[in-house]
Amino acid sequence: MYRRLLDLNNLLKKRSYFLIGPRGVGKSTLIEQALPGAKIYDLLDASQFQRLLIDPTLLAQETTADTLVVIDEIQKLPILLDEVHRLIVKRKQVFLLTGSSVRKLRKGGANLLAGRAFQASLFPLTSQEIPDFDLLTYINTTGLPEFYGQAEADDYLKAYVGTYLQEEIKAEALTRNLSGFIRFLDMVALCNGEEINYANISSDCGVPARTIEAYFGILNDTLIGFSVPPFLATTKRKAITRAKYFLFDIGVVNALTKRGHVELKSELFGRAFEHFIALELRAFLAYQRIDLPLQYWRSTSHFEVDFIIGNKLAIEVKATNLVKEKHLKGLKALKEEGLIKTFGVISLDLHERLTDDGIIIWPWRQFLDKLWAGKII
Repeated sequence: MYRRLLDLNNLLKKRSYFLIGPRGVGKSTLIEQALPGAKIYDLLDASQFQRLLIDPTLLAQETTADTLVVIDEIQKLPILLDEVHRLIVKRKQVFLLTGSSVRKLRKGGANLLAGRAFQASLFPLTSQEIPDFDLLTYINTTGLPEFYGQAEADDYLKAYVGTYLQEEIKAEALTRNLSGFIRFLDMVALCNGEEINYANISSDCGVPARTIEAYFGILNDTLIGFSVPPFLATTKRKAITRAKYFLFDIGVVNALTKRGHVELKSELFGRAFEHFIALELRAFLAYQRIDLPLQYWRSTSHFEVDFIIGNKLAIEVKATNLVKEKHLKGLKALKEEGLIKTFGVISLDLHERLTDDGIIIWPWRQFLDKLWAGKII
């Protein structure tokens, strides 16, 4: 049992919400913990699905205006959204509508409630949600709550990837070329955290570039991956326009790439460490409802900064226990533009310090503690 940072009770005080998140991130467990008095309809339950399919008005008959209603896996029965919409308007009733895919809703022309329900996301566990958090344990297992730190995490993740392909891709007929998609997914995992180059991925997978673009759309809509777009505001140095792409969980990347044990300070650790920080930043912005973009910067002259949050913060991630001058080149180049307020490096350093150039060197744990405490943004 983990204490999750997403405060459902606070969100649902005045308005209905869509709660989206990949399978296995703990949506159902969170609902049971946070909303014990809610009326829950689980559409993965065949009997619940069948009775609501036959008569959606059962929602109105079995609840009152004061009843908080949860409909789990709403994408399985989009027709229910018409009845939900009616009850929100007529009764001012509050609903929580959960899902592991928004693709079926969008593609099916479902009623998305005309702005009457906001959207919140649930992600794998963050460092702040895990007691006695251990970075290497996280990197070598998963952020999915049921199997973080478990010896059988590898077997579970292999099954998870297979189940995802079978249920989310094959069963919903999201693509006719399943073997091509599997090759694509393997390639995305190998390139996790790198810039997206449709032509290169197309060549490696043997799939047309237009199809590759559609495949990325499938990953986005089934919540398995997310892009980090480029920061393009620089004028002194022209920026690369391609986005970076990350899968939603380090353990899923491990399973797809068949990584062995990741050792501290290895090349694989450096890649996983950057991925971990990306996941923390994304979750922080979403859970705190901070409307700032998460971007990165790379110039055509090969200066790079790993992450930029709005105009507030520019960060380099370095898996070293002693940040040196050579690690600051990208930050210094971006600092010359005068566009960002704070510059820093997240590292394995033992102590926080400030360079002569005004760049903060943060030990990763201190950075995350301050970030989540609201002391950085």
